[in-house]
Amino acid sequence: MADPFYIKEATAPVVPIIISIPHCGIEFPDEIKNDYLADQLASLDDTDWFLQDLYDFAPAMGITIVHAKYSRWAIDLNRDPKSAPLYNDGRLITGLCSSTDFLGNPLYKEGKIPDENEQERRLEKYYWPYYNKVTELLEKRRAEFGEVLLWDAHSIREKVLTIRLTSFPEMILGNADESSSRKELIKNTLNTLSSTYNVNHNDPFKGGHITRYFGNPSENIHGLQLERNKNLYMDDSEREYHPERAAKMQLVLKKNFEGLIDLLT
Repeated sequence: MADPFYIKEATAPVVPIIISIPHCGIEFPDEIKNDYLADQLASLDDTDWFLQDLYDFAPAMGITIVHAKYSRWAIDLNRDPKSAPLYNDGRLITGLCSSTDFLGNPLYKEGKIPDENEQERRLEKYYWPYYNKVTELLEKRRAEFGEVLLWDAHSIREKVLTIRLTSFPEMILGNADESSSRKELIKNTLNTLSSTYNVNHNDPFKGGHITRYFGNPSENIHGLQLERNKNLYMDDSEREYHPERAAKMQLVLKKNFEGLIDLLT
């Protein structure tokens, strides 16, 4: 079976940063694709569209990218493998193998919602291979540099009323209440991003399972999650890539990574 992820290798001497993009996948394994409602497959509304394109500058900085092949509707790589909730504040939380989208609309044809055995199969085939690859990349960089940062990249619509009744801030930096990364890396990121964008810190997202699972400063592995509104790099419909908006964000992200590399090396 082919790997359930894609790798963009660094094209310059490597640095101690790995980028993970777990929600940009748009493919479905052949064995489950026919289980979904056709209109949902046509929209894939919960996808973090084009983030792998937004970060296409990173390999030339020495950063390796790992990003999802399959849609989060096949399995959500940023959820707890036992489906333990990440938040308990009443917001709608989609699951490991969610049966609905973020608006509560059904994803599956009648009788096709994955049972426990099917969820375990998806964990083995699609979920743990991603985690194993991230682990491999992080351990390799930590062995070379002494410490490493995992940057988990996400995007979201400006408004998702099932999560928050008001618009999201432009960006949200999550680090599990500063437990997943050393503070110098957090400070650098907040200062750099907030020079251009409105940035919240750990509110309303503290970092998902990937940030919390891998981020372990005592072991010199740091994890930061950046959530950003889609209309900052996409058009106002939040469906199409917007090169000018994306270019503006890329300049800020590149400056931030330059600062992080300095701190890590």
